[in-house]
Amino acid sequence: MIIGIPCEVKRDEYRVAVLPVGVQLLTGDGHRVLLQKGAGLGSGYDDASYAQAGATLIDSAAEIYDQAQLVMKVKEPQVEEIALLRPDQIVFCYFHFAGSRQLTQGCLDRGIVAVAYETLSDEQGQLPLLTPMSEVAGKMSIQEGAKCLEKPMMGRGILLGGVAGVEPAKVLIIGAGVVGTNAARVAAGLGASVVIMDINLKRLRYLEETMPPNVTTVYCDPHAVAQHARLSDLVVGAVLIPGAKTPRLINRETVKEMKKGAALVDVCIDQGGCCETSHVTTHSDPVFIVEDVVHYCVANMPGAVGRTSSQALCNATLPYCRELAALGIDDFTSKSPGRAAALNMRRSEVLCTAVADAFQL
Repeated sequence: MIIGIPCEVKRDEYRVAVLPVGVQLLTGDGHRVLLQKGAGLGSGYDDASYAQAGATLIDSAAEIYDQAQLVMKVKEPQVEEIALLRPDQIVFCYFHFAGSRQLTQGCLDRGIVAVAYETLSDEQGQLPLLTPMSEVAGKMSIQEGAKCLEKPMMGRGILLGGVAGVEPAKVLIIGAGVVGTNAARVAAGLGASVVIMDINLKRLRYLEETMPPNVTTVYCDPHAVAQHARLSDLVVGAVLIPGAKTPRLINRETVKEMKKGAALVDVCIDQGGCCETSHVTTHSDPVFIVEDVVHYCVANMPGAVGRTSSQALCNATLPYCRELAALGIDDFTSKSPGRAAALNMRRSEVLCTAVADAFQL
């Protein structure tokens, strides 16, 4: 199979979909790998390392899309990339279709085979290709949130962990999955007073037993969200319904009642966000103020730490990429229900129920 790796063109995106070692293994499997020149530079991998591993270096993205049967990306195709997609071309990346009708309709119109990292599941029902980036985003949410609380960022001027004689910041984390758990551990490690919420009581019991004493678990309901948001200095939205649009758990009225200069980090913004006042931002312009609350809503948070993120992502994706390239889409998806769940779109038909429901398709 001809596998194409284009440069990521989303603003402030520094990750790469395949490392040089991945190229070596894929070419060793008998595939041809086309890499757009410069694709790995943001993650610290130069063209020479890819060429040495067996990649054919290509000048333009247009050539990649014109030749590749399987396109490996990190982020969803941007407007200029959608125009280059071909019918029945397999694209394997993070799509997050439910967050964008324009993206969904564009890919439908091009007739691609969309295989989404974020909905592929393993034998335990986990999301192995979403997990590593959720770990990164969870940890980053606290360091970015701590920055947003500083006065130059229009925050409250609070140090997350406080100091002797001064109480620490109060942190609310909504969602106790991979993002929320990593966020809670980092916030607790810095000394903050942390509340983590979820609707899964089994998960909350587990966290109650394993988290440090400065982490409190609370069942997530609308009254609890509003109450704790009003009391918090930093709120982290870490909600996930695989493939689906994120439910809005924080409304504008709640934001209005939050402390002046509080910070809100909406990690789930790539699926629409869990706060009514959120909208997508970039690493170059990451924050905005609504109702005197600092909002951080960067849709590709792990892109800022491209080397760490690329290594973590490729460790997870490479085995599935090799399978997909070796088997083709039909045999790949028939291998397990979890692999079938990754197929979001084919022949201009949406196959992921959560995406179809988001837009009544």
